[in-house]
Amino acid sequence: MRAVIANHPGTPEVLHPVTLPDPEPNSGQVRVAVEVAAITFIDTLIRAGSSVASPATFPVILGNGVGGTIDRVGPGVDPAWIGTRVVTTTGGRGGYASLATAATEDLHRIPDRLSLRDATALLADGRTAVGLHQAAGISSNETVIVTAAAGGVGSILVQLAKASGARVIALAGSRTKLDHASDLGADSIINYRDHDWPSRIHAVADDGVDVVFDGVGADTTSALFPLVRRGGRYLSHGAAGGSWGTIDETAAAERGVTLVGLSAIGATGMFDLTERALELAAQGTIRPTVGQTFSLDQAADAHAAIESRATIGKTLLLP
Repeated sequence: MRAVIANHPGTPEVLHPVTLPDPEPNSGQVRVAVEVAAITFIDTLIRAGSSVASPATFPVILGNGVGGTIDRVGPGVDPAWIGTRVVTTTGGRGGYASLATAATEDLHRIPDRLSLRDATALLADGRTAVGLHQAAGISSNETVIVTAAAGGVGSILVQLAKASGARVIALAGSRTKLDHASDLGADSIINYRDHDWPSRIHAVADDGVDVVFDGVGADTTSALFPLVRRGGRYLSHGAAGGSWGTIDETAAAERGVTLVGLSAIGATGMFDLTERALELAAQGTIRPTVGQTFSLDQAADAHAAIESRATIGKTLLLP
């Protein structure tokens, strides 16, 4: 099979294509002929050896989400799976390849009205966004801030918040990204590369906000947290700014602000969250943003584009 491997942590250039023996599925597994492989921001952190991500054992084939057709099943697996188009996680690694193995309990059949690319784009970002949205418990007419609003997760959160009847303030770092968030339904758009961006939020929400979805962290967190009114919710789900944001839990409690981390979204079950995301997309309630695609051999270029903040929505590899 063809794959992309990193022999050691480093810049995107450590990713290079190789040819490896075809994997065979073990008991309880299937093999997927990969047509689409998803890239997540966490992949770039793992590749770089960042302390923000869980450490990897190198050499490593990155990628925890693929879409394609099952071409082989392991011992004890129903052969009826062969020929089925699915999206699936891969156990944390192995997605940047033309073939990947996956456990049967991780397989999601693709709804008829959903393309393989859209389904793969929803595999990680969809379940994260749906889980965060459920944990936030948004009510109609509440004011919601979505950071990285043109990203894979953020673009879905904008749509889910609007579907809940919220007033959405979208934050992003370029005019193109802000325009995309506006197209998705955001009521106000603010560029947080402008030095006065917190005051611009005050201008459109002078009495504070009810919910913040923070996928950026770092200094952005310290600027956003004071804007949350009593009874609000602050949901931290990413560290695109280079580090997780810090919030004083005592101060949050004194103000009656509920802090919600990524660990809270697994209560429903990650599999069920993915199924719900696929269902919502098939219904037309949400649509993933597939901003750019790269060939498998261009994985290094894809990582470089993500790290330069030049991408919109989801980035996919096409083996």
